[in-house]
Amino acid sequence: MCCFSGPVHEVSKTRIFARLVTPQRQALAYQMSLDTPNEVAMILPIPVDPGSSEDAVEFINLSDYPNFFDDLSAGFPSKSRLSYSYPPTDSLASNSLKVQSVGSFEASFVPTIKDFARLDQRFRLPEKTWDQFPQYANYGFAVFKLKKGKREIHPMAFTFPSRLISKSQLFFPTVHIHDGKIHSREEFDHLLYAQTWPKAGLSSRQGWVESSALTASFAEPKKSKGLLWGRGHLYRLELSGLLENKDTLAQAIAL
Repeated sequence: MCCFSGPVHEVSKTRIFARLVTPQRQALAYQMSLDTPNEVAMILPIPVDPGSSEDAVEFINLSDYPNFFDDLSAGFPSKSRLSYSYPPTDSLASNSLKVQSVGSFEASFVPTIKDFARLDQRFRLPEKTWDQFPQYANYGFAVFKLKKGKREIHPMAFTFPSRLISKSQLFFPTVHIHDGKIHSREEFDHLLYAQTWPKAGLSSRQGWVESSALTASFAEPKKSKGLLWGRGHLYRLELSGLLENKDTLAQAIAL
């Protein structure tokens, strides 16, 4: 989900990577170009296992690998990119959530919707906003606090205990929420990348394209701090144009 706590002038070049890193945990990496007049938080709902603790999410610092997604792109034919703009939108609790420094930004894990009350007011959405999204009632939330200005953010990455792994599914947060509202269709400019597990892959019938070479031949798994599986292939899905506004699930299949 692309959701911001305040005004954002423009977002472009959204790229998301997902992979099962253990039998219980999924990894996500997210990068974009952002133009915002003020400090703002990007909020990503994630399907954590119910009852996950405050330390269930492990944030990964990829500031030393800013070209992570450029390397992933090298495994596929080049694509022209689009961009889209967002219209502008109009105190800490005593038991505050933990804030971690992850490269050039700060990050927090919010275990449930009610725990947003423990987050800095600047980085929350209006309380009634979440009433519009019953699908996230049992989700947790990764929150990244971003500085003002126009620039490309280095990849934001973390792992979390996913409730979808038992279904052999990878989760991509692709729902757009602008001005605290959700629309049935939105303009997309996303490239999704995924790796599955040994003897599994993603179907071309769902639009996924497989790299022609092993990931280690065009990316640097050691610099990815465990995100990339060098001996596996990479898959890519392009979401471009006016599409149904929903999160994306990748269903792994046996090869």
